[in-house]
Parts: sequence; structure tokens; C-alpha cells
Amino acid sequence: MSRLLIFGLGYSGTAIARNAAAAGFSVTATSRSGTPGTIPFEAADTAIVEATHLLTTAGPQDGVDPVLARYRDRIEAAPALRWIGYLSTTAVYGNRDGGWITEDTPPAPTQTRGVIRATIEAEWAAFADRHAVDLFRLAGIYGAGRSALDDIKAGRARRIIKPGHAFGRIHRDDIARAVVAAMRQDAPPGRRVFNLSDDEPAEPARVVEEAAALLGVPPATAFPFAEIEAGMSPMARSFWMENRKVANAKTKATLGISWLYPTYREGLRAILAEQAEQGRS
Repeated sequence: MSRLLIFGLGYSGTAIARNAAAAGFSVTATSRSGTPGTIPFEAADTAIVEATHLLTTAGPQDGVDPVLARYRDRIEAAPALRWIGYLSTTAVYGNRDGGWITEDTPPAPTQTRGVIRATIEAEWAAFADRHAVDLFRLAGIYGAGRSALDDIKAGRARRIIKPGHAFGRIHRDDIARAVVAAMRQDAPPGRRVFNLSDDEPAEPARVVEEAAALLGVPPATAFPFAEIEAGMSPMARSFWMENRKVANAKTKATLGISWLYPTYREGLRAILAEQAEQGRS
């Protein structure tokens, strides 16, 4: 049996675990918070020995990868391991002034968080001489409970107007779809890059407007970016400092998939339908 070990059963990790189990994988996951059904992060030694597939969703801590910091030697010695997956970010591509990047575009991070992620990617890629290593570069993650619909309902939505500044995004269910498709390919040792971003980069204001229309409410107040930039948090401002469009054709062709939600429109409609169904149950 193929045994998957997931480091970090968070928002994306939970969806991946569910899809992997449905695909026939035996799934073990770690958490630091004691999530039911997980094992403690510090007690994963046996799970590493048994794993055929290892996925880490854990973000950097103090500039280093927590999984490699704790378990690098164990992973190097893992007898059954065939595949490693790392959930990274499109921030490794840096600012491209609105230009397109592909899976073959070399990383050129322009901010600290991108530099750290690119460094960690290289550390995981060092295992590619003996394992298949897949680097998943994620755009903005959204899905049930984390969408413009939820922002509007909570009263925190804003339409930030910066013409021509488009972002890619990816639905949580499409992340799970792509990761499980990659695991099932039984790829030979080597490094692959997958861009997990939808088919239509869009200005965030358009997404908020679509969500408002679906909910039948007026769109949130519009704010020109230049007027509110100074009041943004450093993290929020950092996202607006980079402008790139992420292509995904090679990713979908290699994995033999199409997105369940190719744009934010389909994704928001699906989330709204799910919320309506939950409200009836």
C-alpha cells in the first residue's frame, strides 16, 4: 500500500488528505495543535520510516523549513520513500511588472518571503537524485470559509482599485486534485515544478464585485490603492508590490487534469452552493 505522510494538516492539507484517502492512500498527518486524527509533529519518526510519499504544507519558521530542521536525516534514510511534495508559493518568481511566467521561468524573488521559499525549495530539490520531488508553487488560496463571499458576510471586504494589477488564485479543491494526480504518477527521481494558479488572473476588485453580485448585495466601497497603501500592514503591502501572471498549461498537461474551478467565477458559485446546501442540512 502507498503510505502518505503529510506534515501539516491545515486548510490545504486537509483537502489533500481527503482526496488521497479516496485514491487509495493510507494517510498519516502531523499537527502541532493536536488536531484529532493526527500525530504530534515531534513524533513522526516511525511515520517517516513507513512512508512511500511525503508531503509538507508547513511554511517557514524563522526563515527555515521546520520539517527539514527536525527530520532531514530521517528523510534521507527513509527506506520506502519514493516521492516528496512541497507546497511553495508563486512569490519565488518575484515581480514581473505584469508579465507572464511559466513553470520553466527561473525563480527571481524580490522580497524576503520569496527568497526564503526559493532557498527551501532548493533544499527539498536536493533529494531529487534518489526521489521524485515535486514543487507546487501556489497562487492565492481560496475555498469554503476563505473567500470574498466570507469577507462580504463578515463586513471586511474592500474593493482596492489598482488597474492592471491582477492576481492568480487557486481553489483548495484544485490544489488537492493536482497534488494527488502528481502522487499517482509514480514519477522517476528528479525535480518537477507545478504552477497551481487558475486560468484567469484577475484584479481583486473584480472578485469582490462578483461575490457581491452572487449574494445580491451592493459591492463594497472602492478605495484607490494609492490612498490606502500607507495604512496597510507590511504583509498586505508586500502582496501589492509584485505583479505577475502565472501560466499553468504545462502543469495541467503533465498531470492530465483541468481545473474544477478555472476562474474565480466558478469557484465562488461552488462555494455559495455548498454554503446553501449546508444551510439546508
